[in-house]
Amino acid sequence: MVSVLLVLNAGSSSLKFQVFEAVDAGDPQRIFRGQFEGLSDAPHFSVRDGHDAVLVDRSWTEPFGHEQALRELTSWLREHRGEYRLAAIGHRVVHGGIRHHGPVLVDDGVLRELEALEPLAPLHQPHNLEPIRIVRSMMPDLPQVACFDTAFHRRQPEVAQLFALPQDMIRMGVRRYGFHGLSYEYIASVLSDYDAGLASGRVVVAHLGNGASLCALANGESVATTMGFSALEGLPMGTRCGSLDAGVVFFMLRELKLSPGEVEQILYKKSGLLGLSGLTNDMRKLRSAAPTNRDARLAIDVFVYRIVREIGSLIAALGGIDGIVFTAGIGEHDVATRSEVLRGLAWAGFQLDEAANAAGGPRVTRQGAANAWVIPTNEELSIARGMVSVLSETRRALAV
Repeated sequence: MVSVLLVLNAGSSSLKFQVFEAVDAGDPQRIFRGQFEGLSDAPHFSVRDGHDAVLVDRSWTEPFGHEQALRELTSWLREHRGEYRLAAIGHRVVHGGIRHHGPVLVDDGVLRELEALEPLAPLHQPHNLEPIRIVRSMMPDLPQVACFDTAFHRRQPEVAQLFALPQDMIRMGVRRYGFHGLSYEYIASVLSDYDAGLASGRVVVAHLGNGASLCALANGESVATTMGFSALEGLPMGTRCGSLDAGVVFFMLRELKLSPGEVEQILYKKSGLLGLSGLTNDMRKLRSAAPTNRDARLAIDVFVYRIVREIGSLIAALGGIDGIVFTAGIGEHDVATRSEVLRGLAWAGFQLDEAANAAGGPRVTRQGAANAWVIPTNEELSIARGMVSVLSETRRALAV
């Protein structure tokens, strides 16, 4: 019987998953991927195999929650291939706080710690933790591993992690954590496959999707990143504002008489590309509209301007630059955004190769001192690797 690892990424009304075979040597091998969408409205369950063939495409008319979604998933996994044995479940958890520098086996104490971090990520953490609690109820003996979006940044220099706030607030946990760490961890692990010098060089990784951030890597380690205390800071995103003068929040509260909850909704759900364009947070639709829609063009221009400006700050943090990596939905697929960003960085030695960029790379610049690459991210594989590491350590500890 083949042992498999189930990787979960839970949102408010979605549950994405991948199933990996736990091989004896090398990386875990993905055998299934899929998701539940629209749990709060009309659930839809889809599964594809390792060759991208559709195995399941099923919908329900009545809404249900993560618990039924997990029951449907585990039932399908048991019935579809009887030779598979579920060995463990890994979870993407947005916030690991100050303490967690890597993946961790979940027990009662760890779960309480992660629940205590919910005020630091109120729109993400509760949804990430809900499946953990459900699985503990359904299958209490099944090992579960939490992998954190913040952990990769915990080794940054202290000056990169601190706000200029009173020390008592810093001791309460108000500091710059950074996110998208599972994506950056994966990119750092494969840099040498694309450019041998990058793995030990100075690299800015641009994780550009509906959520967007940048990370400065030196020798494969995070030294600075654009997201901070929350996933709001840094670049404008699909619906998030990016970095904002705190005085704007005071204005919303005092002059517009908005509640904290209403302000939070505006900053997280109604800003960014959507807010600027008044149209959509989908870059593909914005690109189509931009030739005739001024606000769509403006939203794109602000997005690109802020990327170029923030990359400049990360180059300063690195003391120079050897390469850029584009990843995630926009970074991997939007030719125009890559072109505009690289033209804005010509001063740093980047020379766009238009044909290579149009073809999707992997290298999208002419050979030179500074090269830009397109590298698909794989956060789920980062989680599966973390699971293997934690489970191996646990087995060694039990054998002592």
